[in-house]
Amino acid sequence: MRKSYLSNLSRSALLSYVGHPDQVAGIKLVKAGDGLARGSRILQAWTGSGLSFNVLADRALDLSACHYKGISLAWASPVGDVHPAYYEPEGVGWLRSFQGGLLVTGGLDQFGYPCHDEGEAFGLHGRVSNLPARYVNHRATWQGEQYELEITGEVRQARVFGENLVLRRRIATALGSNKIRLEDVVTNEGFVSQPHMILYHFNLGFPLLSESAHLRVEVEKTTLRDADAEAGLADWMNFQPPTEGYQEQVFHHTPVADALGQVKIEVENPALGLGLRWIYPKANLPHLFEWKMMGQGTYVLGVEPANSSGMHGRAAARANNDLPELGSGESRCYELELEVVELS
Repeated sequence: MRKSYLSNLSRSALLSYVGHPDQVAGIKLVKAGDGLARGSRILQAWTGSGLSFNVLADRALDLSACHYKGISLAWASPVGDVHPAYYEPEGVGWLRSFQGGLLVTGGLDQFGYPCHDEGEAFGLHGRVSNLPARYVNHRATWQGEQYELEITGEVRQARVFGENLVLRRRIATALGSNKIRLEDVVTNEGFVSQPHMILYHFNLGFPLLSESAHLRVEVEKTTLRDADAEAGLADWMNFQPPTEGYQEQVFHHTPVADALGQVKIEVENPALGLGLRWIYPKANLPHLFEWKMMGQGTYVLGVEPANSSGMHGRAAARANNDLPELGSGESRCYELELEVVELS
């Protein structure tokens, strides 16, 4: 991808052109004033390359809208951004506050189908994406010749006589950059071992997603959630126009890592001239789910790295001996980098 024109300017040269770096790159904290999102803290970031994105401080520092040169990359659900006060944890109530957006985090002790595990009820995709972050901080600062943008905070999922899991998240980019870096550390701050499931639910939409788009990732194996997925197995990497009555298809891929242990995933749309690329270590996220939904209105591709194969929920993960755990005081780190790519 060709570099932003800003990349050719030194710090002193750039500052000679602008009254404040916010003129070209920065972060602004705002508060939603209307609808279901009213009262929510939103961090708006822009890099000057054309990349801009919103971070929801009251929704686990997940990413909502994301644009590149005015083109939307993420899918927005019918409910839009929603304050966590409207979260419905039972069953599939999670869907009533599922805003879509570039990233929704599933976890921290359950993702996938609602289920009962060891006498406790768990809703769809867990609680963490509906928990507000605290110690939220944002800064834009020069590090040598690079102007760096950073958002940090922590999200605690805890209850009396239950789990005490803390997600510490850092989101970073820079002046002129077309990349977003996500760094998460999940720590069990309780005194007993605790199940820990996490899913990174990236949601791509039109116009990046269309019948001209393709999903590219090297996989060694693909398994199917159900008969609907079986019908689409031969075409999981390609996409159709919005289709009346389309039934969602979910594929479980085992991705192949490169010599450095990295997984690379690309969604490319040659007709649009844009793509989105993920790079992350496979070691802690060995599973990749693909949610392909070509319906009218719900026209979305979910690219979902995860630490467990348990898309059918925590009880199924336990039954399959694939329920990760964190010991008392133990931490697990996750790093993902997203890059917008201009196709030649």
